[in-house]
Amino acid sequence: MEEATSALDATQYWVHDLDPFLWQIYGNVGIRWYGLSYSLGIILTGMLLVRWSKQRRFPLAPNDAWNYLFIISLGMFIGGRVGYCLFYSLEETLQNPLFLIQIWKGGMSSHGGILGMLAAHAIALRYYRCRPGVLADGIAAATPIGIAMGRLANFINGELWGRPATVAWAVIFPRATNTVDYGVAVPRHPSQLYAVFLEGLLILAIAIPIHARHRRPWLTTGVVMSAYSVGRFIDEFFREPDTGYALFWGWMSKGQLFTIPTFLLGLGLIVWALRRPAAPEAYGWGSGQ
Repeated sequence: MEEATSALDATQYWVHDLDPFLWQIYGNVGIRWYGLSYSLGIILTGMLLVRWSKQRRFPLAPNDAWNYLFIISLGMFIGGRVGYCLFYSLEETLQNPLFLIQIWKGGMSSHGGILGMLAAHAIALRYYRCRPGVLADGIAAATPIGIAMGRLANFINGELWGRPATVAWAVIFPRATNTVDYGVAVPRHPSQLYAVFLEGLLILAIAIPIHARHRRPWLTTGVVMSAYSVGRFIDEFFREPDTGYALFWGWMSKGQLFTIPTFLLGLGLIVWALRRPAAPEAYGWGSGQ
């Protein structure tokens, strides 16, 4: 026991002590960094869509672009929360259905958010007459902004922590399960920050130039879905597996398993888009079907 304790000097690691509230009014009520991060992500996404709209690279007028983003964001939040409750907290949700709206407990599932966005996209198409793939590509290219902001919010909240680590930049998360080993707090990978890069900024750096150069509906969407899946798959090796869920085949987490169909769907969209003729006439306002 003494050897294990001396082998790990917990004092050399930063103990996560960030306050999840910018302004705490009472109990769980207040302005949280989590909400602010998502709000900023949505605003930045909207600004990018409006810029593309003015450049005739997005098939909706600026005002319509904001309305479309609102519908997509609503779908993302609903799908993300429902996905988390079904994929990761089904038992608790069945015991307490109000858990669905208790957003301060647990979080959101990125895969559920993707499904929610797709459903919202289908609804939005009832109001906007433009090619589905062109509209989807615009939001797909900008989505990594929101993903990066969301993962940053996870870090501020001290949730979705990484696996135990001894790297110099490891962090001690007081809320982490199994946080004590032989009386010593266990430092962990700040996997949320890895995800900011692997699931957000890197995907954005890939998607923006690709989206600017092609005029093939669904191509950007396929690239983003495939690239996100790869980034998430890599990041999961550093993230603590979800409590109560065994690793598949002794090494694959549930999050990694969910990336497989997302990757295959994205790959299918890429193949579909490349085999179809380019449609430059579908970009810009009032392009129609």
